[in-house]
Amino acid sequence: MADGDGRPELCQVVLDCTDARALAEFYRALLGLVYRPGDEPPETGADDERGRDWLVLRTPGGASRLAFQQVDELPEATWPGGAVPQQLHLDLSVRSVGELRAAHERVLRLGGRLLLDRIEDEEEPLRVYADPAGHPFCVFVTTRAASGADGVDP
Repeated sequence: MADGDGRPELCQVVLDCTDARALAEFYRALLGLVYRPGDEPPETGADDERGRDWLVLRTPGGASRLAFQQVDELPEATWPGGAVPQQLHLDLSVRSVGELRAAHERVLRLGGRLLLDRIEDEEEPLRVYADPAGHPFCVFVTTRAASGADGVDP
């Protein structure tokens, strides 16, 4: 809690998914996060019990960022239109269009797909992607620190 005033503090964002390990690996590689101790992938061929339930990714310094909860079924968001709303998305930021281009290549290499391309927008260049589970997320250019950046609603 913040200063003991009874207000809760945001701990992490949890994404439902049908393959927690695969989605955790996508965001681990994309964002340079690390697993909470005990959540690391098992040795090849070993049972991945935690990967079928709940996984947490943290910053290298230990702050929780994202968690992944295994579910049996999850309809993929149909953003920008369609019957299944996104309900939540992640805003990620970079500091230049060059970094946005590099992030684009990384997202695609890791299994994400492009949903919207506004890289030519002079006020706020951005791209909207779907992660491998279909969750939309934005990568946009900002000059502010990522922790205080305001995003756009895709």
